[in-house]
Amino acid sequence: MNRYPLWKYILIVIAIIFGALYTAPNFFDKVPAVQISSAKATVKIDSGMIDRVSQALKQAGVQDSGVFYENNGLQGTVRVRLADGGAQAKAKDALEKALNTDPNDPTYTVAFNQLSGSPKWLQSINAQPMNRGLDLQGGVHFLMQVDTKAMLNKRVQNLQSSVRGLLRDKEVRHAGITREGDLVSIKFRDAETRGKAKDILAGQMTDVNLVDVSDATDFNLQVSIKPEALKNLVAEGIKQNITALSKRVNELGVSEPVIQQQGADRIVIELAGVQDVAHAKELIGRTPDLEVRLVDESVLPPVDENTTVPFGSEMFKVGRGAPAVLYKDVVITGDYIVGAQASFDQNQQPSVSIELNSDGGRKMREGTRGKVGKKMAIVLLEKGKGELLTVATINDELGKNFQITGMGSAVASADLALLLRSGALAAPMEFIEESVIGPQLGAANITQGFNSTLYGFAAISAFMVVYYMLFGFFSVVALSVNLLLLVALLSGIQATLTLPGMAAIALALGMAIDANVLINERIREELRAGNTPQAAIAAGFDRAWATILDSNVTTLIVGLALLIFGSGAIRGFAVVHCLGILTSIFSAVFVSRGVVNLWYGRKKKLASVSIGQIWKPTE
Repeated sequence: MNRYPLWKYILIVIAIIFGALYTAPNFFDKVPAVQISSAKATVKIDSGMIDRVSQALKQAGVQDSGVFYENNGLQGTVRVRLADGGAQAKAKDALEKALNTDPNDPTYTVAFNQLSGSPKWLQSINAQPMNRGLDLQGGVHFLMQVDTKAMLNKRVQNLQSSVRGLLRDKEVRHAGITREGDLVSIKFRDAETRGKAKDILAGQMTDVNLVDVSDATDFNLQVSIKPEALKNLVAEGIKQNITALSKRVNELGVSEPVIQQQGADRIVIELAGVQDVAHAKELIGRTPDLEVRLVDESVLPPVDENTTVPFGSEMFKVGRGAPAVLYKDVVITGDYIVGAQASFDQNQQPSVSIELNSDGGRKMREGTRGKVGKKMAIVLLEKGKGELLTVATINDELGKNFQITGMGSAVASADLALLLRSGALAAPMEFIEESVIGPQLGAANITQGFNSTLYGFAAISAFMVVYYMLFGFFSVVALSVNLLLLVALLSGIQATLTLPGMAAIALALGMAIDANVLINERIREELRAGNTPQAAIAAGFDRAWATILDSNVTTLIVGLALLIFGSGAIRGFAVVHCLGILTSIFSAVFVSRGVVNLWYGRKKKLASVSIGQIWKPTE
């Protein structure tokens, strides 16, 4: 009646082992480390950097505790774990000298960092400690507002320019193009010309609405951006800003930076361990420039350090196709680029499709007319230094839409498209909130949060053992497994633990023990009714299950609502809250009954159970 099959006990043991393995890294202190990231938009770090770093440290006589590669999206990162602060400083100096041939123009950024001190075998199974929020370790918090109105204004300006250029190219006469708010109004002198223009615009622009507006003398056509296109524009713009910000934050060497969207038009940036607000704001707010230039082919190859650069040209030494000598005259800037997508050319080879606005298309036609067979370069200028994103041969006179071919691989084309989109911010942003939390306050918060959870757990355990005796002890075992699994899940998904998250852990303990109280009281009721101990145990667990499920499901619905509609600390609380509900159901019912069955299940002639005083009603 009260026996579990072997597979259920095996499942419980596996869950406990999982919980122990993925909870263990949280008990190891962080150790000194250095982080190597790319300082150039055109340089990507791959796993091959591990060998270069290891060799450089070996030559410098620095003993490391592990070199790890992390693919964080665009450029990758390598981190080196070290024994102490002295080895950390020595490793930083050695790597900067070995990896950067020109100290004045470094290719890689080497920054101080921290890594978990857990053993290598734990890290090999991806067992990592939970990330700590700013309120637990200190750092800088920024809340930035994206100017979506400026983004829309720029898009409408580009639309007006594109309409004018397209009608001019197709030789369609109009009586004037004006902007009216978020609309572009085109005036015609007859309905036939308006119809022709409408057909041309509808064929070339798929993301606009075209509406005929007529009066006694004028035939107007109103062009507006579709609502879904506006929504996509804002979403892509914020995504582009987040990508650009992530590249810049890498230079600070922050262990776990948080850069995420909050609401419709805000971005939260949390930099743990950073205390210099001015430097962080300067780094985040800078704006790189993108330029398209022609290669000065009067300079004969090969181009090297000794090449004489003609007047009106300059040499670029970093990037794809470098070194190269380019004219200083700019064909177009990145302001004219509307979009860049990875694609395939007519031979099904990876390429990048670039779309310019109307003015950019006109400038590109003028700049490349008669230049077929010559080379063109795209340059990213940042901090007064330029990098060659690509150098390509002009196969035809270019216009509003063109392709860059010869990328070699789909990964290279995707990277270049992302660089072209994210080199600069899609929309201006302003700092609307900033705060600094010192490391001492974070340490105090950790101590207070840990103590509150520990003392609460101890008080609950004492009460349960005193009131329910052996069944109370079984409940404490289940509660311990619940806490173990909850921390393991949070560590496994690399959740960021904050003070609200610690409050949610304490709440999860209270909800988990509430389920055990229901079970124990139900068993007491069955014993009062005269059932045998074995029958009371079976009926108590079975009949308490429905109540436990109902209460937890309703609470889970509230948690999901907080997770979906909340933001910031509320969202962090909701994540821990929802996971705590799931682990409490498993531990309170499954684990608790498994322990009870293991202790009492094999006793066929069970006369009594240790569940405290069973109060019977007086007659």
